[in-house]
Amino acid sequence: MRVVLLLLGLLVCSSAQDYVGYQQPPLLSWEELRQIGEKDPMPKALAAKVDSLLATPFISNEAYYAGAKPLRPDLPLLGPGLRAMLWNIERGLRLQDVINLFTDKQAFLAKADAKNATALLDVADQVEFIRQSDVLILNELDWGMKRTEYREVVRELGRALNMNWAFAVEFLEVDPVHLGTEPFHDTEVEESKKLQEMLKVDKERFRGLHGTAVLSRYPIRSAKALPFRIQGYDWYFGEQERVSKVEKSRRAVADKVFLETILREIRRGGRTMLLVTLEVPDLPEKRLTIAAPHLENRCKPEKRRQQMGEVLRHLEKIDHPVILAGDLNTSLTDAKPTTVKREIYKRVGSGEFWAQRGLKWATGVGLAYDVVTTGVTKVKNLNDPTARHVPIVAPNPEAKLFELMQEFRFDDRGTFDFRGDRKRSPGSDATLANSNQRAQKGFEVTYEVERNIGPFGQFKLDWLFVKPSRAGNYLFAPHFPRTLQQLNNSYEERLSDHHPMTVDLPFAEPRL
Repeated sequence: MRVVLLLLGLLVCSSAQDYVGYQQPPLLSWEELRQIGEKDPMPKALAAKVDSLLATPFISNEAYYAGAKPLRPDLPLLGPGLRAMLWNIERGLRLQDVINLFTDKQAFLAKADAKNATALLDVADQVEFIRQSDVLILNELDWGMKRTEYREVVRELGRALNMNWAFAVEFLEVDPVHLGTEPFHDTEVEESKKLQEMLKVDKERFRGLHGTAVLSRYPIRSAKALPFRIQGYDWYFGEQERVSKVEKSRRAVADKVFLETILREIRRGGRTMLLVTLEVPDLPEKRLTIAAPHLENRCKPEKRRQQMGEVLRHLEKIDHPVILAGDLNTSLTDAKPTTVKREIYKRVGSGEFWAQRGLKWATGVGLAYDVVTTGVTKVKNLNDPTARHVPIVAPNPEAKLFELMQEFRFDDRGTFDFRGDRKRSPGSDATLANSNQRAQKGFEVTYEVERNIGPFGQFKLDWLFVKPSRAGNYLFAPHFPRTLQQLNNSYEERLSDHHPMTVDLPFAEPRL
């Protein structure tokens, strides 16, 4: 059926204004995934298939051919424009709730755990606000994984929201836990039986894909999947190694072997960027490019800066507006903080059993470690990875990434908008305030561990950058960014470990 859709999409492309209807690279079977997880080097035929899958984006303009149109919201104080949203949706573990957020307001609000009527009204306002987004940039989406019920997350979102979409595969999840090939021998007999039953995998539905997506009510002209040449961490060999003594100490828990197995993620592939160009008739240039990278978390900040250098080299020749948005993992460290319970939930799936078992290890030891190891630098750089780097006295290892971006020039001399203007932001004139919501100190955080200690355990990891139209001073420039923590936290169990962000982009020079 998918082949038929692809052929139909190609057949209808008869003029310069037509677009690919549907494109999808060949997927791997469960047996092929098992082989690439167990054999190195991979068999040549399989290696070629893997390379094709990682370098070929999925593209769907089915919504366009079905008559979908952009909303073109009338943005407050700005007039008609485009609202863009960035969100790391944590694999799509709460996919139905995310779909309800955009398609069924009453069903979404019915499950909200707002503490009072005022809070519920605030959530309802944020629901209406986010639903006006014509472009969604999403990190961490599954396709055919047991933990997300084998759902094709981006395809389901595209159909439910009536949006065009592109998807780039970042990783093939080939860990034996995901594949269902590794038994547990070190647990109690009865618990072991439960484990083996829960870890059974439907081999016909398993596809093992994980990646980045762009959804748009505007048609997609082109899309590219661009894996980074610089990979800060080897998710295949690195994860196969036994957890080091230092890491064991950090994860000071009772059942170490079981824990190490659950937290391990053996993967093929690596960090990548999805580059999507849209047809936007309201822009003077008629085109908009979305650059959606996902930078490495298990590496030092210098590697992330090098990955951003790759991103910019791909963008330098673009002569029209650009939105660069994604999870840049700017945590100041080389590992994203977490809790054991959350990691078990993300890798294997939710349920009462895992919640109970996770509580045995979610003692706060890991969080205490993060507080100790990152606390000194975070006091100075609290929620602001853009803060100035002062060697030895007040270091900020992430600062060079933002300096690189601010100094970057496109070939047409365009730049990313680093401005801060109280008239165009929530009351701040500091760097990047027009595109990323500022807080009293630093930026509004976008990632939180489950049990943070005050400001510790909170991070600004997700970022929006905009190259405006060169046809005006503020035409398609970023305005009024929002980080929607209340919306994300409105359920008893939050929708994602990252908060969604939005920015407003006017199609004409605004008269504020």
